[in-house]
Amino acid sequence: MSTLVEQLLDTEAHRSIFETAVRQNPLPVCAAFGSSDQPQPVRFSNTSQVLGTKDADGVRAQFPQTVAASGNVVLSSAGASTARVTGKRVAVLFSGGPAAGGHNVVCGLKRVLGAGNTLFGVKAGPKGLLKGSLFEITDANVDFILNTGGFDFLGSDRTKIKSAEQFAQVRETCIKHNLDAIVVVGGDDSNTNAAVLAESLFSGVKADGSGVQVIGVPKTIDGDLQIPGLLSISFGFDTATRIYSEMVGNILQDTSSSLKYWHFVKLMGRSASHVALEVALQTKPAIALISEEIASKQESLASIIDRVARVIVERSHKGMNYGVLLAPEGLIEFIPEMNAMIAELNDVLAHHAAEFAALADDAKADFVGSRLSADNAALLASLPHYIVNMLLAERDSHGNLQVSLIPTEQLLIDMAKKRVKELDPAVPFAAHNHFLGYEGRCGAPTLFDAAYTFNLGLTAGSLILDGRTGYMATITGLSNGGTPQAIPLAGLLNIERRHGKDEFVIEKALVKMDSPAMKFFASRRDEWAAGDLFASPGPRQFWGPTTHQLPISVALNSGADSLMFRIG
Repeated sequence: MSTLVEQLLDTEAHRSIFETAVRQNPLPVCAAFGSSDQPQPVRFSNTSQVLGTKDADGVRAQFPQTVAASGNVVLSSAGASTARVTGKRVAVLFSGGPAAGGHNVVCGLKRVLGAGNTLFGVKAGPKGLLKGSLFEITDANVDFILNTGGFDFLGSDRTKIKSAEQFAQVRETCIKHNLDAIVVVGGDDSNTNAAVLAESLFSGVKADGSGVQVIGVPKTIDGDLQIPGLLSISFGFDTATRIYSEMVGNILQDTSSSLKYWHFVKLMGRSASHVALEVALQTKPAIALISEEIASKQESLASIIDRVARVIVERSHKGMNYGVLLAPEGLIEFIPEMNAMIAELNDVLAHHAAEFAALADDAKADFVGSRLSADNAALLASLPHYIVNMLLAERDSHGNLQVSLIPTEQLLIDMAKKRVKELDPAVPFAAHNHFLGYEGRCGAPTLFDAAYTFNLGLTAGSLILDGRTGYMATITGLSNGGTPQAIPLAGLLNIERRHGKDEFVIEKALVKMDSPAMKFFASRRDEWAAGDLFASPGPRQFWGPTTHQLPISVALNSGADSLMFRIG
């Protein structure tokens, strides 16, 4: 009989009671793959669906080999593979921000490739691919990481592979390790990079003139990688929104218990508000701001604040001096006058970078303000110093404003407080601010994300064994058994002007005003604002009544007749 101390020591290094149990949790797989223990690869055939964007001609000119090979035709599983393929050497990497379920992509890949092929992990994402930082993944590795974590087994980074020197480095890595295929697990930018790599490595890499296959896997907790009818959601979204919803549900329960505080909660979602919308659908708060709606209505900052303040006042008149407001982190860039100011601000900072960098911090705002148009200079001057400081802060590696560092929730509190006093000086208003971000990115994956990612790994591995390149793995029919399919990456590409030149990109999927999820939210939010109709969805479950629950927005938007997913 071991002592308590010995038992506690046994729980270290990812061996908690929960982690040990969840590794044994069985995963449902699409019927096409057979069983999760010994999945069989599938072969693919063309469907009648051909993809293309307004820039299809430009894409064809830049991606002639992959477009010619795929015809931009969507593939669907067509039964078990009859050919036994061995000797393949495949590398997998994580790219961009972490997301729950990434490990199961690796597990699915390893299982479907089988003992006759070799799977390598790339350490630290695209940067690791450039450096050739590869190691062989074993069955023991897979058994240990199954159903756990985010990206910690391999690590990740945000390097974009786009220069001639970088492509040459990738080729060197492929030659050095005799690679046959690369799997890129990432979001829209990473899958764009996968499309570019697929074209670059299509042929002429090996001595016999053959190339290296490249397959993408869709990841991003923001949910902004969606393709109607083909990709309902990217992985990580369900886990993140369940974690955030539990926290918001707890806060909502507290507000109606303490009866004296408003809580302004900023949620992840720079370019799209899918996370905020899903958490709102899960928890029913008094106020939820959706960036895309604000942009579509050309709503000013003053109008937003007035709308928020009036809900606060109206609830107070009913004796409810409390509530919760949800806002996506990218909200500030969707407010029309703020967006215009930020665009001009970025221009000024880019053209006067050296002069700006040499200034003392307290001189920077005046320097920039003197070079803005009158309206934008006045707007900048009207903002609190903590917002101005973040607007002037260093841009990220892609040249973007670091919106996650901007305390938008505090700005909303400060401005709402002032407006509430103008509307009714007798209304008490005390508020706390929160930012829920990193807490949701790497939690143990929900059963949905665990099963989804495992099946995505099985699909990606099957595509490699089927000799395909330039595709993104997907699973359709999430509520009726699941079907492995493949989306031609080149068929998703658009041309956008970025940093002064044309670049190929996969467009981010924004919240659509006419989507069923948005329509349902809009039909109920006034009732949520008027009373306490909030719900506490509780923690994500791995065994229990909500284990098989789909994200509400995904269920609504995909026309599902139930909240529960069914794979297999």
